[in-house]
Order: sequence, then structure tokens, then C-alpha cells
Amino acid sequence: MTNVLLHRLFNGLPLGYRLRRRWEWTRPFSLPSYTAGTPQIDGTGSFEIFLPLNSQTLGAYALEATSAVDAVLARLDQTDDIAALRTYYRTARDKFGPHWRYADLLSALWAAATLSPPKAYLEIGVRSGRSAALVGAVAPECAIYGFDLWTDEYAGIVNPGQEFVRSQLRAAGHTGPVTLVSGDSRRTVAEFLERHPDLYFDLITIDGDKSIAGVSSDYAHTLPRLKVGGIVVSDDIFLAPHLHRVWETVIRHDARYVSWEFADGSIGVGAAIRMSDGPPLSPAV
Repeated sequence: MTNVLLHRLFNGLPLGYRLRRRWEWTRPFSLPSYTAGTPQIDGTGSFEIFLPLNSQTLGAYALEATSAVDAVLARLDQTDDIAALRTYYRTARDKFGPHWRYADLLSALWAAATLSPPKAYLEIGVRSGRSAALVGAVAPECAIYGFDLWTDEYAGIVNPGQEFVRSQLRAAGHTGPVTLVSGDSRRTVAEFLERHPDLYFDLITIDGDKSIAGVSSDYAHTLPRLKVGGIVVSDDIFLAPHLHRVWETVIRHDARYVSWEFADGSIGVGAAIRMSDGPPLSPAV
């Protein structure tokens, strides 16, 4: 029966493509290695209460955030992708009215940064800087760390480079420190964090290499540096089966996290809050 199902699934596709997809789905990948002693987002003082965000509140905000996101995007240089996204937002709101619900990477980041303002934000996959600018608009003094190859014409879209990213951050109203690192994140992130052993993040975005090796490496390097109570947002989690497999394994099946996802009419965005330090509270399922 299994052979029949696989034949139906891949019938008509080139053999090389079928083999690559099958390998991407089944190949092993690296996992985060956590250590005890991770700091919390807040609540460290004697009179402070550690009260992290919960996933349903984060999701509810994200689903109603397109107007707020649009207002931030209006401040930025109107690149083709920004103009297209703003048109989509407005068209959908006009057509479906106040009950329209939609989420993407930007609305999830707006919700995360609004409900739990970050002091340190790490982003893998910066490109033209619109998501970093959104976080910078909501948390102007936040320290931003961005990693990208800045490859020309990535995914058919012009990639204008680091100086353009900095200009977008300024246009958004961000005044905090900015560190941008060019190169393959599988190498540059690990090297950077090794040089900064005490650096932890309140908010992390994973939106870089979409191969199973690339995305799993990005999770493995960054998640141990996510503060307890901090939030990780990952784009495109339903773009390909292997991306969802990594998300499921690293986030949803790890009881350190509570998570929320949106895939209705999009390629999928996921967000998760780290709720504990050390080993998971229950075995992976």
C-alpha cells in the first residue's frame, strides 16, 4: 500500500525531483542544545512577576494587526513588495470588512513586539529590512541583529543591501543599535554568538535558508539564546513539507514552548513562546 501511495503522490514528476523531495523529508537534521541558566524576559526583581505572553493572545493580536502593519509600512520606501502587500491588505479589508482575519510574518512580529517589547531582536533573512523595520517601529530602542547573504535578485526580488536596510530602520523611527552580518547564517550566526556568549534575545525571526539543513541550523544556533518568555517567529512553515517537519519537531513537540500557527490562504507563519529553561517539561510526542 505504501508503494502505491508514493507512486500516486509522485506520479509524473522527474525522478531527480522525487528523490530530492524524499530526501528532504526524511534526512536527519541538527537540534538545539539547551543549557540551564537562560535569563527571563522580565520578572527578575524581587517585586516583579514573571508573566510571559500566551500563544492565543499573541495569535489574536496577529490576526487583527494588518491596519497597524500597513501604517508602519507607509513610512518606508515603497519597494515593489511593500506596495503589493499594502494593496493586498487594503483590498481584503475593503472586500471582507472588519471581520477579515489574516496573519503573516509582519503581523505576527507586530503582535509580538507590541505585547512583549523586545530589548534585543535577532533576525535571520533580513533582505530589504521590512520586518526589522516593523520591529524597530514598535520598539525604537531595541538592539537589532540581522543576518543575510544579501544576494542580488533573491527569489526574483531586488535585494538592495545593508545601507538600504539601515535607511528603512531610520524611516520607521528606530534609534537603537544595529548590527548587520553578511554571509551564510549556518556559519555567521554560530561565529557571532560564540563571540558574544552573554547575548540573549527577546524576539527571534527565522526567515532565511529554506533547505532542511539551513532552517534547522538556524533554529539550532538561535533558540538556546532565546530568553525564557521570549518569542520566536518563523515564516513559510507550510511552504514545503520539510519546513513544517522541522517546525513540528523543534517547536511544537518540545514542551518548552507554546505555539500558534496560521496557514489559511498563506504559506504559513508560526510563533512560539519559550516557557521554561532546561529540559522540556514532558517528552516529545
